[in-house]
Amino acid sequence: MTKGNKGVFARLRLSSLRLRLVVVFALVALTAAVSASGIAYWLNREAVLKRTQDSSLNDFRQEMQNRVATLPLRPTQEDLRRTSEEMTAGGSGYQVLLLGERAAGKPIVGASDPDVFTLADVPVSLREAVDTRRPVTDANPYPYHLFWQRTERGGTPYLVGGTRIDGGGPAGYMFKSLAAEKADLNSLAWSLGIATGLAVIGSVLLAQVAASTVLRPVRRLGEAARQLGEGKLDTRLRVTGADELSDLSRTFNSAAENLQKKVADMSAREESSRRFVADMSHELRTPLTALTAVTEVLEDEQDSLDPMIAPAVALVVSETRRLNNLVENLMEVTRFDAGTARLVLDDVDIADQITACIDARAWLDAVDLDAERGIVCRLDPRRLDVILANLIGNALKHGGSPVRVSVRTEDGPGEEELVVAVRDHGPGIPEEVLPHVFDRFYKASAQRPRSDGSGLGLSIAMENALIHGGTISAANSTGEDGAVDGAVFVLRLPRDASAVARALGTGSRQGKGEDE
Repeated sequence: MTKGNKGVFARLRLSSLRLRLVVVFALVALTAAVSASGIAYWLNREAVLKRTQDSSLNDFRQEMQNRVATLPLRPTQEDLRRTSEEMTAGGSGYQVLLLGERAAGKPIVGASDPDVFTLADVPVSLREAVDTRRPVTDANPYPYHLFWQRTERGGTPYLVGGTRIDGGGPAGYMFKSLAAEKADLNSLAWSLGIATGLAVIGSVLLAQVAASTVLRPVRRLGEAARQLGEGKLDTRLRVTGADELSDLSRTFNSAAENLQKKVADMSAREESSRRFVADMSHELRTPLTALTAVTEVLEDEQDSLDPMIAPAVALVVSETRRLNNLVENLMEVTRFDAGTARLVLDDVDIADQITACIDARAWLDAVDLDAERGIVCRLDPRRLDVILANLIGNALKHGGSPVRVSVRTEDGPGEEELVVAVRDHGPGIPEEVLPHVFDRFYKASAQRPRSDGSGLGLSIAMENALIHGGTISAANSTGEDGAVDGAVFVLRLPRDASAVARALGTGSRQGKGEDE
């Protein structure tokens, strides 16, 4: 299917307003055309048949009065035959059959053309009506009347009429073919059908024009809305006219302008806030460096200090380290928010990387590692270390030992993935907390706002996973009895993040330096 055909089908999908307009126009036109054609056909049919019928019956009545009324009361068969032939000799277009009696109860028949019209062609009901004598009254001056009936023989319609001479004498019947009238009516029906089809086609074309006129501004409005949703806040519609669609375009332009102003204001405030956090973090580094040096000296001398002072010194050392970690985390978050975070890729043996991370933090005795050597991935080792340190540290702090770290590879949607699962054996994560574990500054216990953590660790871990093109999920694991048996965090990263690094504008270890 070509691109053009796809566009036509897209515009005429079942739910499209264009198709509905076309269908409604076509149905209205079809209903109107069929109704008008049906009425026209019925009126013309009645007019044609009545004209033919009246002409033939009047002529037959006149012939009955002029010729049959002169016959004797008991005519011979030859008299009947001759008279019937005389009645049809004037080119009347019908056949005649005369029914008389040579004696009481002994009927005789004379037909103008016995091969065309016989007594068997006369309906019994018509014969009974013709033979019935009616009482003569002021309202009914004649005992016999002219009756007619339409019938069909061999697919051809016929008009059959009959009457009897007043005062006694033969009964006469006429038989006229309506084939010519049927052909004329069939031609009329075809003409009306063609006119109905043309009317429907014309209505569809008019519906297309009307739909295009109405839907073109709507389509432009939809395209503008899509552009606005994609972040093109300077999108505006050209307004012409003073109809409802023009009012809608003006409303859209006003809404887009207000949205652009609000987004600009929010962006400016966000940029100012981000710059403030970054500047504050940088400014805090210098005094923190000095404080860290002092606390290290105090920590070395802590055993020789006065027992009354030692607790205060320990608190200062602990809080200084916590403040230092908070500042570093804020610096990292600022880089992510500003979009300046970059990847510096290197080939990493995952088992060696996890072992080094655990060893550097003295967690070897508390962590059970299940990782085969030789699983090499192209990742940013510093950011991977941050992810692992946060996940394992969080499991050790809030979960239960032993913490198990398992490593495997799986086929991902586009390429092979590295999967690292960190599981503890603690009480698990409450269900209402699970959706928020990666939120910044979120702490599960509102009663412990001051804890050892800053509430940024898991958030930073997630940001470092996302910048690799991966993700982290959190869930509770269950034991054999179905009870919660600790939490499990699953890290998924592409084994080769080169494509992501190229999209970020960075490359390998030999490329541009790490973000600062």
